[in-house]
Amino acid sequence: MTTSIRAVRGATTVDADTPEQVTLRVQELLDAMIRRNDLCNDDMVSIVFTATSDVVSMFPAAAARTMGLGDVPLMCARELDVIGSTPRCIRVMMHVSTGRTRDQIHHVYLHDANGLRDDLPG
Repeated sequence: MTTSIRAVRGATTVDADTPEQVTLRVQELLDAMIRRNDLCNDDMVSIVFTATSDVVSMFPAAAARTMGLGDVPLMCARELDVIGSTPRCIRVMMHVSTGRTRDQIHHVYLHDANGLRDDLPG
C-alpha cells in the first residue's frame, strides 16, 4: 500500500476556560480524530493546535501529552481574532502518514465547532 502525508482537521469548543475543560475537550477531539481515521501514534507526523484568545488556562498540547502523544511533535499557536468567529475554540491540524486518499479522511468538529467546516467530509 502506498502512503502519503495527509492533514486531518478538527475543532472543538470549551464551555469555560479551565485546565480541566480544555483537557477534557482536547482529549475527546483527538480520540475521535484517531478512531474515525483508524490511526495510531506511529502514523502521526505532527499536530498543530490553535486556540482563540479567550483560551488561556493551558496549552492544548499539554492535554495531548497526557494521553500518550508526547512522542509526537506538538505545537500551539494563537487563532486569528476575527469578528464573529466561534468563541473558546480549539482547532487541530494533525499531519499523518496514511494510505487513505483525501476524500477518505474524516475531519471531526465537536460541540459549538460542529458547523465550522460542513464542506469537509466527516
